[in-house]
Amino acid sequence: MSATLPISGSKPQADAALPAAKRDLAPLLLVPALALAVLPFVSLPTWVTLTVAGLAMGMMIFIMASGLTLVFGLMSVLNFGHGAFVSVGAFSATLVLLPMRNWLEADSLAANLGVLGLAVLVAMLVTALIGWAFERIVIMPVYGQHLKQILITMGGMIVSEQLINVIWGAEQIPLPLPSSLRGAIFIGEAAIEKYGLLAVVVGLVVFAAMFLTLNRTKIGLLIRAGVENGEMVEAMGYRIRRLFVGVFAAGSALAGLGGVMWGLYKETLVASMGSEVMIMVFIVVIIGGLGSVGGCFIGALLMALLHNYAGFLAPKLNLVSNIVLMIAILLWRPAGLYSTSRG
Repeated sequence: MSATLPISGSKPQADAALPAAKRDLAPLLLVPALALAVLPFVSLPTWVTLTVAGLAMGMMIFIMASGLTLVFGLMSVLNFGHGAFVSVGAFSATLVLLPMRNWLEADSLAANLGVLGLAVLVAMLVTALIGWAFERIVIMPVYGQHLKQILITMGGMIVSEQLINVIWGAEQIPLPLPSSLRGAIFIGEAAIEKYGLLAVVVGLVVFAAMFLTLNRTKIGLLIRAGVENGEMVEAMGYRIRRLFVGVFAAGSALAGLGGVMWGLYKETLVASMGSEVMIMVFIVVIIGGLGSVGGCFIGALLMALLHNYAGFLAPKLNLVSNIVLMIAILLWRPAGLYSTSRG
């Protein structure tokens, strides 16, 4: 028998370079394109003020929506009670903010941020623990049953609002900003709110932490692998259910953080504040793409900027700006900006 000799200069298929994945840059251009499109219609100082305020609002919406996009996209859980964690987080922060009000009134940025950081830590711990219990008791029996998930989580949100009224009372609770974060910084005629700058920094930190965790760590790899093929991950010796419980608790903690930020932004707390922001949160998750942190981030910025620009240029159209944005994005990309189902 004659042996087949390898052709000189040929390389095994395994050594062939894999084609580089194409980066989808189109959604990244939407935010600067929207901002630049509005610039000719307003003065430069007004544009700077509206843009920075929109970015700050978008960061707070992203923080609240990021927890839902984790649970919704990675675990396929329709948690319509996500707003309950927003409200609980905000009210839990009052356990620190109200008794330490003198520290908030002090003319010291370090003291103000220290109290605010402690309040955020308490809110995130409380909402993470409640989220863990909520997943074990309420969500676990209805995994894979979306209709039951909708009904039972909406019921959980209603119950939580009533419990907030029982514990903290039905009256509005004023929540003034720390003294060092009140007012604005003026750059020429443009006014930039101090609290808005803090919201932008916190939002960027949350986005970076989530992106790096999901894409650069072993835990993130296991979570994404568990979504694709949970049985294979279990066969390798990993407890995927424990990972998903951790994801749910982390998503709840992020909702608590967002609740504190939103409560300070509105400077008043009501039990229904979580349900009031849920429409915005769900729109952001849908247009961003289920399970996509990057899409959620871009969607939140787009929504907030459009809300601010439309509120200034055409207040009547501002009422439907969120719906118009969602329709436009879904007509362009029915699965969202960066759906995880995309190749």
